[in-house]
Amino acid sequence: MAEGDPLLHVSNVRNRLREIVGASTNWRDHQQAMSERLSLSSMLAKSQNDLPAKTMKDSYLEVHLPLGSEPQLREKYLTFHNTVRFGRILEDLDSLAGTTVTIMISVSTRQRVQTNKLIHFIFYMRQHVIYPDCDIKFTGHVTWVGKTSIEAKMHMSQYVNGAYTPVLDATFVMVARDPENKRAAFVNPLKPEGPEEEKLFQEGEANKSRRVALSTASLLKVAPTDEERKIVHSLFLNTLDTKTVSFRSRILPPNSVWMEDAKVKGLEICHPQERNIFNRIFGGFLMRKAYELGWANACSFGGCRPSLVAVDDILFQKPVDIGSLLLLSSQVCYTQGNHIQVRVHSEVFDPLTRQHNTTNVFHFTFISDRGVPNIIPMTYGGEHTHTHTHTHTHTHTQCLYANSNGVQACLHIERRTKILTSSHSGCIWRKVGTHLYLNLSTCDRITQIGF
Repeated sequence: MAEGDPLLHVSNVRNRLREIVGASTNWRDHQQAMSERLSLSSMLAKSQNDLPAKTMKDSYLEVHLPLGSEPQLREKYLTFHNTVRFGRILEDLDSLAGTTVTIMISVSTRQRVQTNKLIHFIFYMRQHVIYPDCDIKFTGHVTWVGKTSIEAKMHMSQYVNGAYTPVLDATFVMVARDPENKRAAFVNPLKPEGPEEEKLFQEGEANKSRRVALSTASLLKVAPTDEERKIVHSLFLNTLDTKTVSFRSRILPPNSVWMEDAKVKGLEICHPQERNIFNRIFGGFLMRKAYELGWANACSFGGCRPSLVAVDDILFQKPVDIGSLLLLSSQVCYTQGNHIQVRVHSEVFDPLTRQHNTTNVFHFTFISDRGVPNIIPMTYGGEHTHTHTHTHTHTHTQCLYANSNGVQACLHIERRTKILTSSHSGCIWRKVGTHLYLNLSTCDRITQIGF
């Protein structure tokens, strides 16, 4: 859809995607269509050079969510507190991203290429209030393309007081696969036009480098740094009973909760109604279920209804098949002040083989209206989960502070890889510990705040 075309209604997004790909809306027909698609693998492009270049405008899409003007549609998005169900917003964002990326792919390859979520989805809130009776507009387009992977940025705004106000920004990274999901598939190269598009493309390159650096710095692959070992040792010492001076005697510090006592679990049976066009469970459905469980976890832990601040590093490691038993486990891993960091792990359980396979990992940051207890791990694995989540919090959480001296943006430095991907010319920075503070009043122009 070219910029300036009429807005696409949110209820038609998934139908538009089915039309583009040629997928059936009938469950049995869909199975037959998928079998036919498998025979097309041999027709995939042998090289990216065989595909025509596309521009960012080719993938531009606008979608309308008329919460204010369509009361019947609004019912689907309301909570019992008359607030907006953010899980539904995540579903819409996922559908929009999938459609945007599919539009980007050449017509000759759309029905032969399967696009899956790769390893990365991140967004941050520009404002914490989403009004239940005001229309919403989503916009998005592809901003970066590798050989087989695609980055798309989504923006959500809401019509308030006669104008659209930004609500959130999101970045999706997807990978193209062949119809059998056995190997990567080439996608059309992207040709930036003008300095603004070139800047977006370079940010996509930086994001790719950051993902590679973070994956190699995982605690599952490398030993903890000296700083992380000190944090783990300090956590351990703070839980020793000074009366016994024994490593086996652990006590809970004041205003604290054991990490093992801050869990919530759930199970979903994956029915065909939640399938995507590729006969797997819809990624937006998985995000919604994970978010709702994570929110319930943060709510029960903090003792009040929390607000979402950011979603970071949603990892789609494996697709979820129809009929799967999906186990969801939510864990409060780190707290600071009134912020709660929640990690939701999802896995598929095979009742025949008794095997568990991880499919997704989600990280959510919530903010509570009151201070929350400290979270204390008891085991070595728990301590490093706490440390890893602490790094996530200090790397990806964006926050704005308003004070008498003007507005300041607080950005955090990745402590394991020392990567800062955003740059702002003409700005005055002030480093305090691992934090980097930016005085917005000194900046000529801010195009993006965050990582």
